[in-house]
Amino acid sequence: MATLLPRSLGLVENVFLKNGRKILAPTSGSRLTNKQQIRNLNVHEYISYTLLRDHGIPVPKFNVAKTKEDAVKFATELNTKDIVLKAQVLAGGRGRGSFKNGLKGGVRMVDNPETAGDIAGKMLNQYLVTKQTGAAGRICNMVMVTERKFPRREFYVAIMMERSFNGPVIIASSQGGVNIEDVAAENPDAITYEPIDIMKGITDEQICRVVEKIGLSDHAEEAHGMIKKMYDLFLKKDALLIEVNPYAEDAITGKYFCLDAKFRFDDNADFRQKELFALRDITQEDPKEIEAAKFNLNYIALDGNIGCMVNGAGLAMATMDIIKLYGGDPANFLDVGGGATAQAVSEAFKIILSDPKVSAILVNIFGGIMRCDVIAEGIITAAKNLNIQIPVIVRLQGTKVNEARKLIADSGLRIVPRDDLDEAAQLVVQLSEIVALAKKAGVEVQFDIPRYMIEK
Repeated sequence: MATLLPRSLGLVENVFLKNGRKILAPTSGSRLTNKQQIRNLNVHEYISYTLLRDHGIPVPKFNVAKTKEDAVKFATELNTKDIVLKAQVLAGGRGRGSFKNGLKGGVRMVDNPETAGDIAGKMLNQYLVTKQTGAAGRICNMVMVTERKFPRREFYVAIMMERSFNGPVIIASSQGGVNIEDVAAENPDAITYEPIDIMKGITDEQICRVVEKIGLSDHAEEAHGMIKKMYDLFLKKDALLIEVNPYAEDAITGKYFCLDAKFRFDDNADFRQKELFALRDITQEDPKEIEAAKFNLNYIALDGNIGCMVNGAGLAMATMDIIKLYGGDPANFLDVGGGATAQAVSEAFKIILSDPKVSAILVNIFGGIMRCDVIAEGIITAAKNLNIQIPVIVRLQGTKVNEARKLIADSGLRIVPRDDLDEAAQLVVQLSEIVALAKKAGVEVQFDIPRYMIEK
């Protein structure tokens, strides 16, 4: 599994989420607000460049440096004074970001190989902080060394899989090189959408319409070929998104290049795209999310202090909502799924507790496919092995719920069962506040749960 979409949405996803109803008005039954959280593979910019180049789509000359010496060598090979260094970090806003060592900007222009080596040396093995990474930042292990182009005209072209169109859609605009969200908000008519029939494939007529609408008629033949190759690449690589921004005319040569690209791939295609998925960079991901994936758990770190363990994305969202309703703040989204084992539940607790901010845990399980007694066994195992010292509130409903309640009651552990979700949410918020205040004051709090609370 790879990066979660809502944590790092691409431009095109944001356009759909913010402007979906307006854009998709002709499409019956579109419900963008119900878009589920999913995980898909994101790749570094140099991989996107490589995929485009190998598919016959023009990109600037580039290479990837892992050392200062590599950067000097590759900059020399470019044989130009117009050199761009790009930190390979999976986050937006790199150009305006800052490294923790004080270096400003994850995208830098330099005019000679020596300076390229100096700047790249300050980027490598350093954490870049951008608007998308949070204060922790993300490690830069590679720097792309590429030639600078001077765009005279810039265009936006993307192909994405969108269920509201029942398949792929081309999204294009004459206003490239800028935030497509802003274009959609300020001038929605500047964006064109061309749904593709997945059975028939892309047609020449569709491509011609796109080319004409965005003002590339004077470059029609080459632009037509580029879009056709993009769609072919989209299919062959099981992509969910290929976003080129900008597709630009170089003022010096008059040639067109893809100057920046974002790719996203379907995790379900892992078995078909072994080479591609082998390029996944786990250094760009939360270690807790990586550990969760080993046990088929869906984990997303949040900023609060109440750990959540649920089964099902919908129930997870509802659980987080009710915690917020009672004044709490969720520390995570953790979905154990419908087929979790007692071991997986125990591992889920380890992952939740690895977050030092967590001061209480709410378990909310509806036992349909997942049996409540299996969840209870996992909770008890985790509580014993991990010596959990913070409050754990458990709300179980469904298959084998009575057996689960008995297991918890007989365990003798500090686990508080509750049947009512409102009551469980209120209680976990109250207890988390007590623990958080105690931590802040440097006071150790131990909870002794009365027997009547467990048997309630």
